Parts: sequence; structure tokens; C-alpha cells
Amino acid sequence: MTNSSGKDVSGAKKPADNSEKEAVLPPKSNFSEWFNTIIDIGKIMDVRYPVKGLYVWYPFGFGIRKRVYSIIRDVLDNSGHEETLFPLLIPENEFMKEAEHIKGFENEVYWVTHGGKTPLDVNLALRPTSETAIYPMYKLWVRSHADLPIKLYQIVNTFRYETKHTRPLIRLREITSFKEAHTVHATWDDAKAQVDEAVLLYLDIYRKISIPVLVSKRPDWDKFPGGDYTIALDAIMPDGKTLQIGTVHHLGTNFAKTYDITYENENGEQVLANQTCYGISERSIAALISLHGDDKGLVLPPVAAPIQVVVIPVLFKEGTEKIMAACDKVVDSLKKEGIRVETDASDLRPGAKYYKWELKGVCLRIEIGPKDLEKNSAVLVRRDTGKKEFVPLDNIADEVKSRLSAMGDDLYDAAKVRQNALIFPCKSLPEVKEAIQKGVATISWCESTECGKRMEDEIGAGILGIPIHQSGDSGTCPACGKITPKIVYVAKTY
Repeated sequence: MTNSSGKDVSGAKKPADNSEKEAVLPPKSNFSEWFNTIIDIGKIMDVRYPVKGLYVWYPFGFGIRKRVYSIIRDVLDNSGHEETLFPLLIPENEFMKEAEHIKGFENEVYWVTHGGKTPLDVNLALRPTSETAIYPMYKLWVRSHADLPIKLYQIVNTFRYETKHTRPLIRLREITSFKEAHTVHATWDDAKAQVDEAVLLYLDIYRKISIPVLVSKRPDWDKFPGGDYTIALDAIMPDGKTLQIGTVHHLGTNFAKTYDITYENENGEQVLANQTCYGISERSIAALISLHGDDKGLVLPPVAAPIQVVVIPVLFKEGTEKIMAACDKVVDSLKKEGIRVETDASDLRPGAKYYKWELKGVCLRIEIGPKDLEKNSAVLVRRDTGKKEFVPLDNIADEVKSRLSAMGDDLYDAAKVRQNALIFPCKSLPEVKEAIQKGVATISWCESTECGKRMEDEIGAGILGIPIHQSGDSGTCPACGKITPKIVYVAKTY
């Protein structure tokens, strides 16, 4: 779907066909164009599917997604969660029960109204999120305090009629990779403890893929519809805007009242259950690509890279067989260690090969030529730093494992430095207005809705939330002048 300028309706450039000149990656300083282009030429997603806001995963992009979601599954499975799967279609009568929740989604729902040409007796919603699909079943499953807690999650597609400017991985009409967890607990405090645990689990997940995040409690007017409060995780993107990449919601007994989710306590009384829910989507992939990539292309943490190592034989007229044999031996030794490795013995010039694999974000490049073979060594190049080293062939698998292990930590540390450089403490709203043009501002806030709304109106951007960990001296709320110990993040958002 393109317009007269040759751009896809999503805003991404139309991918070049074989007759066109090879696409060139813009500098990352032009972040919007860089992101759109890397999604295309990096083979993450194809934006040309003929429905606005729906995109197709390329196999390479899906390989990144598969590995990130494997980490998510591993973290949840090892923390007492169980994976499940609920239907996509939600009956209208169940969907419409929770008024506050529905008010938050009423303009985003896709409705199925016919089966073939026959009108349905009950319209069916394509899930925008699954509370109203899951909780009627929880009513049937929860009977006694012995049934609690319930900690289930699923990874599914969800549909939201997004009316804003759609963008691959960031703003979609079909979220293809929505991990949503739904838990049930005896008390409000038990549910709060689960919220706290979920935040730690998410921090663990993002640490494993080398992404630093801001964690904050959303203001009441921006919490999950139908919840008591919301904790959110945000990444600061290279242009200074923030991308919400995880949310954790304390639902209290709000949904339990609507769906009659009760349990018999130890005294034989019927008591309303308390609940939580929390989600991560493919925005996690958007953050991974955006935070680590550079002017050459993708830079992927080893845990997420479909290809971790590429071996490039440097061939001349003589000695080809010996070099290829050495390369094959290296590849075999790496595969035995579970390392994802490929050989590039194509006819491309060495520079073209380097460009190709740097664009794909391959973590390490190994070059073996005649002179290297004479020294029983290879050239090893890290994608993130560009550092070249000579390493012995005899224990090259250990050398590679060492570099891959260090690279994940180094990527996180570098991203953390960049994040901190984009946070600006402010004391006045004019300072905030200036700061959010380049990053995230912090400023004092008395926590009143009236002052918060006044601040947002004057700033022209939203209050992100109150950091969950705060330290330092009290400040003055710029809206009312009260002394307050609380600060908030303020940012432009995606």
C-alpha cells in the first residue's frame, strides 16, 4: 500500500525491488528514517501487507523474536507461571460487563458480526486484551483458598483499531506477540506482592537482552482501565522519546466483582479474589533494535542473534582448500558448543561481506586467510566495538564463548550510559519543556491530579510516572508550590 511518493502508508519506505539500487541505511541521528529502513533492509518485517497496521515477520526478524520470547518463557516458567491459551473471540455480553475497562478500549475493538452471510446471535470481539476472555473461566476454576494463587500466561495476537500513525513493532493494529499474564490471589497484599515480583521478572528479562529501563508508577489518569494502579517500564529511544515496553497492573477486586470470582476462605466465607495482569509485546524487539543498532545496521545481543558468528575465508588463487578446511573445522567446533554460526564463501568482495553481516548484527566475525593459517590463528572482530583481535585456532571456541559472554554485559552498560545521558533533572516547567525536546525530564510533583494536569497542559507532554525508587531531597511542585518528596518522569512518548 503506497502513495504517490512511493512510501508505504505506515510511513516506512517502500522496499527496493531487484532492479533498484541497493538500499542505503540513513545515519542513526535521523532516527525515524533509520528505524523504518532497518526494519526493511535488516529483514525484520515486511510492511507491504495490504491491510494498514498489519505486518509480516521475515524469517530473520522472527528468529530474533523467537529468541527473545524464549527468554520471556524461560523466566516465567521458572517463577511459578504456567503457559496456557484462551480463545481469540470474546462474546459481546462478556466483553461489555466491565464498564471502566471497556471505556478504555471501546474505540479500538474489531467486531465479528457474521458467520459467512449469517448474522451472529451474539457479536464477537477480537481480543484487544484478554481479561474479559479469561475471567469468566476463572469464575469456574476458583472455588477455595487452596486453588490460589493462579499464575497463568499466554503469548497471542491481539487486535486494536489503532487510528494513529501505525508503525512496525511500535504501533500496530495486530499485535502479533502479546505476552499477557493473569494472576489470582487471596488478598490485596498478595496481589501487590505479585506486582512487585512481576516488575523484577521484567527487569530480569530486559537485563538478559541488554536493555536498561525506567520503572515508574503511572498517574491515576493513565492507569489500566479497571485497575487499582499500574507500574510501567519504559525505554528511552535514541530520539529522546520513551517507548512503553512493559506494564504491570494491580486489579484489586474490580474484575472479581464483575465476573463473580470468589473463593471460600478458611472460615468458610465467600470472599472476592484479588487479581493482577501484566504484559510485554513486540515493542521489546523495537527497543532491542533501536537501543543497540548503529550507522552500520543491527547490533544484536548474543542471546537474541539468529546468527552469532560468521566465518569468512579470505581466499586467493593458492591455498583455497586449506583455508576452507580450516574454516570448516572452526564452524564444526563452534556448532558443538551450541553457537549459531555460518560461513560466507560467496564471491562477494571482503568489504561487501563485512557490510552484509554487520547490517544483520552478527555478533562476531572470524576471518581466516593464508597468513592467519601460517600463524595457526584467526582474526576475530566484535560487532559492537569493531575491535580486532588475533586468536589461536586451537581453542577458538573458548575465545568465541568468552567474547559472546562479555558482549551482552557490555551492550547493557553502554546502553545504560546513553540512557542516563538522556535524563535531565529540572526545577521549573520551562526547563522541562526544553529538556523533553532531547530526552526525559524529572521534576517535583505533589501527586494531585489537578497539578498534574496543569503541568501536562503547560508542558505539552505527559507525565510518565513516579519512579518506584526515589532518593534525594524534597522539592517544590511547580504547579502549586507545595514541598514534596516525589519526583516524576516527564517525556514525549511513542
